[in-house]
Amino acid sequence: MLRQSADELVVRTRGRGFYELTDQVAALVERGGFQTGVVTLHVCHTSASLLIQENADPEVRRDLERWFARLAPDGDALFQHTCEGEDDMPAHARAALTAVNLSIPIARGTLTLGTWQGIFLWEHRHHAHTRRVSVHLLGE
Repeated sequence: MLRQSADELVVRTRGRGFYELTDQVAALVERGGFQTGVVTLHVCHTSASLLIQENADPEVRRDLERWFARLAPDGDALFQHTCEGEDDMPAHARAALTAVNLSIPIARGTLTLGTWQGIFLWEHRHHAHTRRVSVHLLGE
Protein backbone atom coordinates (compact mmCIF):
# COMPACT_ATOMS: atom_id res chain seq x y z
CA MET A 1 0.00 0.00 0.00
CA LEU A 2 1.37 3.41 -0.99
CA ARG A 3 2.28 5.61 1.99
CA GLN A 4 3.99 8.91 2.54
CA SER A 5 5.64 10.79 5.35
CA ALA A 6 7.12 14.23 5.82
CA ASP A 7 9.95 15.22 8.08
CA GLU A 8 12.55 17.93 8.47
CA LEU A 9 16.28 17.81 9.04
CA VAL A 10 17.92 20.71 10.84
CA VAL A 11 21.54 21.29 9.87
CA ARG A 12 23.65 23.65 11.94
CA THR A 13 26.52 24.74 9.75
CA ARG A 14 29.83 26.25 10.85
CA GLY A 15 30.09 28.27 7.64
CA ARG A 16 30.91 27.56 4.01
CA GLY A 17 31.40 23.89 3.25
CA PHE A 18 29.75 20.51 2.82
CA TYR A 19 27.64 18.77 5.46
CA GLU A 20 26.80 15.14 4.78
CA LEU A 21 23.18 14.08 5.30
CA THR A 22 23.32 10.53 3.91
CA ASP A 23 23.02 8.70 7.25
CA GLN A 24 20.22 10.99 8.48
CA VAL A 25 18.18 10.46 5.30
CA ALA A 26 18.82 6.70 5.36
CA ALA A 27 17.63 6.59 8.99
CA LEU A 28 14.34 8.25 8.01
CA VAL A 29 13.83 5.67 5.25
CA GLU A 30 14.54 2.84 7.69
CA ARG A 31 12.42 4.31 10.48
CA GLY A 32 9.49 4.69 8.06
CA GLY A 33 9.84 1.10 6.90
CA PHE A 34 9.92 2.06 3.23
CA GLN A 35 11.08 -0.77 0.94
CA THR A 36 10.38 0.83 -2.45
CA GLY A 37 9.72 4.45 -3.32
CA VAL A 38 11.40 7.81 -3.52
CA VAL A 39 12.70 10.39 -1.08
CA THR A 40 12.56 14.05 -2.07
CA LEU A 41 14.73 16.60 -0.28
CA HIS A 42 14.27 20.36 -0.44
CA VAL A 43 16.51 22.94 1.23
CA CYS A 44 14.40 25.86 2.44
CA HIS A 45 17.01 28.57 1.81
CA THR A 46 18.40 30.62 -1.10
CA SER A 47 22.07 30.63 -0.09
CA ALA A 48 22.62 26.89 0.40
CA SER A 49 22.07 23.92 -1.87
CA LEU A 50 21.83 20.14 -1.99
CA LEU A 51 23.91 17.76 -4.04
CA ILE A 52 24.92 14.17 -4.45
CA GLN A 53 28.69 13.99 -4.59
CA GLU A 54 31.63 11.75 -3.81
CA ASN A 55 31.85 11.00 -0.10
CA ALA A 56 35.19 9.14 -0.08
CA ASP A 57 37.85 11.69 -1.01
CA PRO A 58 37.28 15.10 0.63
CA GLU A 59 39.59 16.65 -2.00
CA VAL A 60 36.66 16.43 -4.45
CA ARG A 61 34.66 18.81 -2.26
CA ARG A 62 37.64 21.12 -1.78
CA ASP A 63 38.12 21.19 -5.58
CA LEU A 64 34.45 22.13 -6.01
CA GLU A 65 34.90 24.97 -3.52
CA ARG A 66 37.94 26.25 -5.42
CA TRP A 67 36.10 26.02 -8.77
CA PHE A 68 33.04 27.86 -7.44
CA ALA A 69 35.34 30.54 -5.99
CA ARG A 70 36.28 31.28 -9.61
CA LEU A 71 32.68 31.20 -10.85
CA ALA A 72 31.17 33.36 -8.11
CA PRO A 73 33.96 35.06 -6.16
CA ASP A 74 33.21 36.81 -2.90
CA GLY A 75 33.39 40.59 -3.17
CA ASP A 76 33.10 40.66 -6.98
CA ALA A 77 32.25 44.21 -8.07
CA LEU A 78 29.64 42.75 -10.44
CA PHE A 79 27.36 42.01 -7.49
CA GLN A 80 25.22 44.80 -6.06
CA HIS A 81 23.29 42.65 -3.53
CA THR A 82 25.64 42.78 -0.54
CA CYS A 83 23.18 43.44 2.31
CA GLU A 84 24.69 40.67 4.43
CA GLY A 85 28.31 40.95 3.33
CA GLU A 86 30.58 40.22 0.41
CA ASP A 87 29.54 36.54 0.33
CA ASP A 88 25.80 37.39 0.09
CA MET A 89 25.22 37.47 -3.68
CA PRO A 90 27.92 34.88 -4.47
CA ALA A 91 26.03 32.49 -2.15
CA HIS A 92 22.82 33.07 -4.12
CA ALA A 93 24.67 32.55 -7.43
CA ARG A 94 26.20 29.30 -6.15
CA ALA A 95 22.75 28.05 -5.08
CA ALA A 96 21.31 29.00 -8.48
CA LEU A 97 24.02 26.96 -10.23
CA THR A 98 23.42 23.86 -8.13
CA ALA A 99 20.17 22.38 -6.78
CA VAL A 100 17.74 23.01 -3.95
CA ASN A 101 15.83 19.73 -4.57
CA LEU A 102 16.96 16.12 -4.86
CA SER A 103 15.00 12.94 -5.55
CA ILE A 104 16.55 9.59 -4.67
CA PRO A 105 14.93 6.22 -5.37
CA ILE A 106 14.51 3.68 -2.59
CA ALA A 107 14.90 -0.02 -3.41
CA ARG A 108 14.98 -2.97 -1.03
CA GLY A 109 14.74 -0.58 1.91
CA THR A 110 17.82 1.49 1.06
CA LEU A 111 18.72 4.62 -0.86
CA THR A 112 19.92 3.71 -4.35
CA LEU A 113 23.15 5.67 -4.15
CA GLY A 114 26.33 4.60 -5.90
CA THR A 115 29.34 3.30 -4.01
CA TRP A 116 30.98 6.70 -3.57
CA GLN A 117 27.86 8.89 -3.49
CA GLY A 118 26.74 10.87 -0.48
CA ILE A 119 23.99 13.45 0.07
CA PHE A 120 25.30 16.86 1.09
CA LEU A 121 23.99 20.23 2.12
CA TRP A 122 26.39 22.80 0.68
CA GLU A 123 26.54 25.93 2.80
CA HIS A 124 27.52 28.87 0.62
CA ARG A 125 27.80 31.52 3.35
CA HIS A 126 30.89 32.09 5.53
CA HIS A 127 28.97 32.44 8.79
CA ALA A 128 27.24 29.67 10.69
CA HIS A 129 23.58 29.13 9.85
CA THR A 130 20.76 26.83 10.85
CA ARG A 131 19.43 25.23 7.66
CA ARG A 132 16.17 23.34 7.24
CA VAL A 133 15.81 20.48 4.79
CA SER A 134 12.31 19.23 4.07
CA VAL A 135 12.14 15.44 3.56
CA HIS A 136 9.22 13.75 1.81
CA LEU A 137 9.04 9.96 1.53
CA LEU A 138 6.63 8.24 -0.85
CA GLY A 139 6.45 4.50 -1.34
CA GLU A 140 5.62 1.20 0.26
